[in-house]
Amino acid sequence: MSNIRHILRLHTQKIAFFEIIKQTGILRTTLRKCITDFKKSGLSFEDINELSDKDLEELFLKPEEKPVDIMLQKLLGLFPAMEKELRRTGVTRMTLWEEYIKKYPDGYGYSRFNRYFKKWTSRIKPTMHQEHKAGDKLFIDFAGQKLTITDEKTGESIDVEVFVAILGASQLTYVEAVMTQKKEDFIPACENALQFYGGAPGAIVCDNLRSAVKKSSRYEPSINETFADFAEHYNTAILPARVYRPTDKAPVEIAVKIMYTRIYAKLRDLKFYSLEDLNKAIWLALEEHNNQIITGKECSRRQLFNEIEKVALVSLPVLRYELKRQMYITVPKNGHVCLTPDKHWYSVPYQFIGKSIKVHYSSQLVEMFYHFERICFHKRDRLPFTYTTVNEHLFPAFRFTTELASDRFVLQAEGIHPDVKTYICVILESQRHRDQAYRICTGVLDLAKKVGNERLTKACQRATSCGIYSYRIIKKILEQGLDMQEEEVEHLKMPEHNNIRGKEYYQ
Repeated sequence: MSNIRHILRLHTQKIAFFEIIKQTGILRTTLRKCITDFKKSGLSFEDINELSDKDLEELFLKPEEKPVDIMLQKLLGLFPAMEKELRRTGVTRMTLWEEYIKKYPDGYGYSRFNRYFKKWTSRIKPTMHQEHKAGDKLFIDFAGQKLTITDEKTGESIDVEVFVAILGASQLTYVEAVMTQKKEDFIPACENALQFYGGAPGAIVCDNLRSAVKKSSRYEPSINETFADFAEHYNTAILPARVYRPTDKAPVEIAVKIMYTRIYAKLRDLKFYSLEDLNKAIWLALEEHNNQIITGKECSRRQLFNEIEKVALVSLPVLRYELKRQMYITVPKNGHVCLTPDKHWYSVPYQFIGKSIKVHYSSQLVEMFYHFERICFHKRDRLPFTYTTVNEHLFPAFRFTTELASDRFVLQAEGIHPDVKTYICVILESQRHRDQAYRICTGVLDLAKKVGNERLTKACQRATSCGIYSYRIIKKILEQGLDMQEEEVEHLKMPEHNNIRGKEYYQ
């Protein structure tokens, strides 16, 4: 304040500006402002000199009330809606500023607008530091702490894993208890999460667990083939987090901590005897969590999801993903590979005999691949010790067993004699396996070339009367010449009996 008094004293003594600056060391702009405020006050130097330091400070150092404050208040009121819009795909701060400046032509420039927006976001302390686009990423992880179920028979407590998923933009969370972190439990949990959201995100950000990542890498990790197949089915990508970089999946790390409070705490005194009962309790608490108002946002996760993120997700396919297992097999000489779990054999095109192929199998389908190309597929058959054969897969020289269809045998037999046709039809119907029936029919009909149609017909008639249908019996009848002999029909005399009615009874 003494410096201000000295400046005003020099000014009233008509001292030049440059001399005042030289004596006091004050800046030219500060000097001009001080002289301007002095003139606006309408007071003389004697009046100023009699004022106290406090009054002098209020007169010369009181900040000016500018319309900027009113403009800033208007801008701050727009920030909550702008933050929501910023989460939509394609929306940037530049886009929001352009819309703002159209509505308020006298508003702030982009640099000041951006500075105020950053200050506002730091003031409200958002839960996540990153700006996530709607429908862009789904963060998944397993909670560090496990839940337990109780074996109803033994009373033993069994630890179960807790799977957590969260969408980046809306923070809508999904939680499910599973038995293990293996892919048999992990992938169905991921699928249930997508069904819960009703759509698939652009990418799934996961940890480097074995069920998801085969080999970790900072730049290009190797994804587990089953998990990659799952991602392709739902038209999404897998983005593993960097090793020892939990910030890459910060949203789910925070979500896990919240779940400890919102779900674990509520279930701590309850006992569950099955995984289904545990998940019912989890989902009840989860629904309450998703419908709770987020601090500083004045809306719930569910509301935010329905408003900005639901429409941004990719539609799910009609059929759900089927978990596939795989195995490598060298195709044997018979052109059939065995699916070990079922002990069932499936045909493979004969060109791949001796080759090592990859077999993918699900609950419904068995697929064979060679050098990343599918060479054939079959509907899964769990009947053990049997074969599933496609005729086109067999070597041409061996196709006779399947190319000779039943109707061809019947037509050939009919050309010899109706009784031969009847005999062949019985063979085709009575044999347990078609290849076995085809071989017998082929043998029987080939005998006509050696003995002629007439003898074969009589041999079939004789074998039919005995009720025996096989190639061996026909061959034996022909070799022994039984077809040339007349069959002796033994007439049995009816025994006399008192209870037998005579012919007069029926007249």
